[in-house]
Amino acid sequence: MSNPASRARLAEIIRTRSFGRGEITLASGRKSDFYFNLKPTMLDPEGAALLAELSLDALKGDSIDYIGGLEMGAVPLAGAIAQLSWMRGAPIAAFFVRKKPKEHGARLAVEGLAKGETLAGKRIVIVEDVTTTGGSAIKAVDAVRDAGGEVALVFTMVDRDEGAAETFAAAKIPFRSLYKAGEFLRS
Repeated sequence: MSNPASRARLAEIIRTRSFGRGEITLASGRKSDFYFNLKPTMLDPEGAALLAELSLDALKGDSIDYIGGLEMGAVPLAGAIAQLSWMRGAPIAAFFVRKKPKEHGARLAVEGLAKGETLAGKRIVIVEDVTTTGGSAIKAVDAVRDAGGEVALVFTMVDRDEGAAETFAAAKIPFRSLYKAGEFLRS
């Protein structure tokens, strides 16, 4: 599928499986009359494939070592992107950041790295399903920086356009999205 055709098809899947209207309280605490729950799209075979394809295309040329973000939204995205990157011959490893480190076992905040593997000195893309103010992604940014990684970019599937760009600009972190919420509100 061509990039414009893939983008249009993915928008259709998001609209059908993951977009809704009705009052909701967002993770940021704000109220809204529309919402995105991208999990049904991320866990749909075609949706997952298109998210990975369009994300990798958007990140082409960014020289990335790892992709990951805060659980739960980043987990299926990072996994699909990592798999497709390997299939395309330019592997990008995946990880995720726990909202709270486990209280048993290794007690890790960053999961998915093999023994002896580290984010130190690596270029990282923080990925999110839906971004409102950027607060959740900042938690992942902080964990990656604490692990010695360099955050090259925060990349989201849908930017609700409610302050995230300003949050990341203030933190001097590049920010990009596949879609803006307005693209779904107009239709």
